[in-house]
Amino acid sequence: MRRRQRGSHLGLLLLGSQLMQVGLDNIPPVTLAVLGLNVYLYLFPAAPLMQACVSVQQAYWYKDWRRLLLSPLHHADDWHLYFNMASFLWKGIRLERRLGGAWFAYLLSVFSLLTGLVYLLVEATLTELTQDQSYSMACAVGFSGVLFALKVLNNHYHPGGVTYVMGLPVSNRYASWAELVLIHITSPGTSFVGHLSGILVGLLYTAGPLKTIMKKCAGFVASNGYSSRPSAYYTSSGYSGAHGGYSGYDQHAPGDTTNPSAPYMGGLTEEEQLEAAIRNSLNDRGQNNRGDAPPASPAPPPYGFNLSDEARAEEIRQRRLRRFDS
Repeated sequence: MRRRQRGSHLGLLLLGSQLMQVGLDNIPPVTLAVLGLNVYLYLFPAAPLMQACVSVQQAYWYKDWRRLLLSPLHHADDWHLYFNMASFLWKGIRLERRLGGAWFAYLLSVFSLLTGLVYLLVEATLTELTQDQSYSMACAVGFSGVLFALKVLNNHYHPGGVTYVMGLPVSNRYASWAELVLIHITSPGTSFVGHLSGILVGLLYTAGPLKTIMKKCAGFVASNGYSSRPSAYYTSSGYSGAHGGYSGYDQHAPGDTTNPSAPYMGGLTEEEQLEAAIRNSLNDRGQNNRGDAPPASPAPPPYGFNLSDEARAEEIRQRRLRRFDS
């Protein structure tokens, strides 16, 4: 996270060269999509830099909360973009292959939003403790806060390893803290609180309740959106939910044969509906008396006829069809 100043496009060229060396086919889809989105928004920003960066003053005081979404995806210059995306490339490849694309995309979304919220909370706390309004005015932008959260996560999955920081071996357990201090010393223009916020979010996931909360939220959405999803109906007005669009009787999609005894009668006159019902009854006669189907409960004689069981099928047909001659 840092303030923006446009420079040459050498950083973009180096990033493109690095992507070609790795090979686009070797980059998982979510990682590649996030890389592409950051490059696109650098070339075609969704908002000017001073309207995309996040600060307590702009986000909290003036209620411009969209900055929480814009700030991680905008960068100060092409070198800022290059270093962030080059770091994200390797972290993304390792973490997406380990966690899966869907969870990794979910993780990035939560980390991006939560890093901004933690940043606002820390800056507001510093303002209250020091009575220095400059903390609330500091406006940060860039993906590096999310990268520090991913760094904590990556180091968590590789315990006991060693990371080289400026050529010095540092245990993975402390690598994020060492890089935080080193970057602040070597690059004073960067946002110390922004990077610190990323580390805190990463710790919330690896050592705090964030991972459990995310799993419960994902399980709740999945259970309500898919496995426990109520069945839907197709009505004459179109597709609707189980409780919407119901018109008083079950209707089925065209071609549905799950209920042949109740055909769709829309658009027919009363006489045509009666004839269709009689023909349907004749076609289905005797089904309840077959050996392969259980006997149905007794039903009243159709259309007021009181016929004996010995009546032949031809008599039934003739007597029913004679109703239409009267």
